[in-house]
Parts: sequence; C-alpha cells; structure tokens
Amino acid sequence: MTIRYLHTMVRVLDLEKSMAFYALLGLKETRRWDNEGGRFTLVFMAPPGQEDCPVELTWNWDGDPGLPSDSRHFGHLAYEVDDIHATCAHLMANGVTINRPPRDGRMAFVRSPDNISVELLQKGAAKAPAEPWVSMANTGHW
Repeated sequence: MTIRYLHTMVRVLDLEKSMAFYALLGLKETRRWDNEGGRFTLVFMAPPGQEDCPVELTWNWDGDPGLPSDSRHFGHLAYEVDDIHATCAHLMANGVTINRPPRDGRMAFVRSPDNISVELLQKGAAKAPAEPWVSMANTGHW
C-alpha cells in the first residue's frame, strides 16, 4: 500500500483576506476551481517550488455561519521558515497577531483570519533568543 500527501483543506469566511494571510507566509496560488453548481470556490496555495504541498482554501459563496469558529478539529498547518524572527516581524508589521511568540528562537504560532492555527518552525538550529520575542507574552491560544 502506498500513500501520498495531497493537501490540507480549511474552510474560509473571506477568501481575499485568507489568501492575503497565506501570501504573507510566502504561499502562492497554484490553482483555482469555481464550482457554479455547488456554489463554492477552491483555491490551492503552496510555497514556491513545493506545489505538491498545498493548502486548499474552501470558500462557500453563500457564506458559512459557523465561521470563524474556534474549532481546532484538524490541528494546525506547519511551515518551516528561514528566519523565524524576521517572519514574525513581517507578519506583525502586516497586522497579524503572534499568538505564541518565538521566545525559544524555534517555534511560533499565528492564526489565519478564519482561526486556523499555523505553526512556524525555524529551519535548522534555533535562533538565539532575542527581543521583542523573549519578553512577549502569549496572546489568546493556538
């Protein structure tokens, strides 16, 4: 038996806001499918050069009153980054709350506009602890 990763699907309330959030992480749209009959759009976004590892954003045209909920039924998305401090600074500068700052120089958590928990992990060895992260408290949960 063989198995191959295809994608992670998350439902989104505002497609444009969600796409902008994932674009801040460096993901690019790789394909899109508008389903007239089902009244939904699927947008696949992936890191450049990793098109086989997308997140599928599912947007229902008529809305979804359950979103954004705080449901964490699938866990989280995880992405490795070259510089966790620079990535978190970039996200903060663009209005993203750092829920779990990278105090250890290794791991941080943020949430998408739809409350999807996203883990950011430092590539390779952890960076040396640095401000403002070391003294920054957690915000909410992840």
